[in-house]
Amino acid sequence: MSDAKTPNSAALRTGGELMTPNIGGQLTVPPPPTPTLSPRQSFNGWIWAGLVALVLGAAALWYVQPWASKGLAVTVETATPAPLILVLAVNGRLAPQHLVAVKPTVAGTVTAVPVEAGAVVRQGEILAQIDASGQQAQVRQFKAGLDAGLAAQEQAEANLARAAALGGNITRTALGDARTAQQTAVQEVARLTALLDQAQIGLAKYTIAAPVAGKVLNRNAEVGQVVDIATALFAIADLGKLVVETDVDEGYAARMTLGLPAVLQLKGESAKRDGRVSFVAAQVDAATGGLAVKIAFDDPVTAPVGLTVTANIIVGRQAAAISVPRAAVVTDATGAAVFVAVAGHAVRRDVSVVDWPADRVQVTSGLAAGELVITDATGLADGLAVSVPAAAKADP
Repeated sequence: MSDAKTPNSAALRTGGELMTPNIGGQLTVPPPPTPTLSPRQSFNGWIWAGLVALVLGAAALWYVQPWASKGLAVTVETATPAPLILVLAVNGRLAPQHLVAVKPTVAGTVTAVPVEAGAVVRQGEILAQIDASGQQAQVRQFKAGLDAGLAAQEQAEANLARAAALGGNITRTALGDARTAQQTAVQEVARLTALLDQAQIGLAKYTIAAPVAGKVLNRNAEVGQVVDIATALFAIADLGKLVVETDVDEGYAARMTLGLPAVLQLKGESAKRDGRVSFVAAQVDAATGGLAVKIAFDDPVTAPVGLTVTANIIVGRQAAAISVPRAAVVTDATGAAVFVAVAGHAVRRDVSVVDWPADRVQVTSGLAAGELVITDATGLADGLAVSVPAAAKADP
């Protein structure tokens, strides 16, 4: 037999392992064996991993520095001069520029009221009638007296004419008496005429007429009502000229002058109308502490009297002024101040301000353009560490 060995039957060893022949003559190589670490090697690996983790943690803590104080977080704005308008906002009500309270000039019982509230009347139109029966009797009496006086005057004048016609056939005394009687009759007629005129004027007072043309706003007269000269029976207004009546707090009274522009908005409307201050009272009401002000519309307006109107009175305008939020201003015994952020600290700035009822306050001195003003001074003190947003720090 031959000693030659074929691959398919030979037992090949590689690295101490047999390679088993596969069908088709290919060989399958098994994976290398997994090395096994000794206990000492494993312990050293854990030590190195722990050291690496400790170094990384220390680096992170150094970067974050949680023990370092960041200061009080605040918001800031850059002090920048800008156009400024001082506006005083008040509420008022529509009222007629001319309002007439109609009162009787005589006392008596109302017998007729031909008009209703809301009626538009002409000047001289009858509004009410008061019982004038007593006055009418006086008129008739004085008229009768005047008629008698006129008759006596006529008779006296006739007697004087006859006496004069007699010439020398009548004594001078008789002629003088006739002339005196005629003059007395004339004077009596004048007296009786004056009495009748006075009675007729008095009679006219029992008829209440509209003193002006306009709309009847109030009617306080009813048939059968007994009235006197203190009773206001009607209120008549010219609704073609409406104004806004309001009160301004006495703290701002000195700033109110005639002609100040105003922006007006009627209740229930979105449109805004222009107007101007047309009246400023000469004194402050001691009871309310308010100064009466009237604002006239530039263009006529038609609306119910008494309607609420919001008025923004423009007290002043400036082309460039620095203003800050009202919350940024602190006031104490030393005066007004704001805080600015400088190098991570709050620095107090004593300032002069124009105190005005608005969300922002004008600063007239003590604050320079470009400084970072802390918008809320609550809890701040001079030198307190603060934290300013990075975006604010980057602003010019």
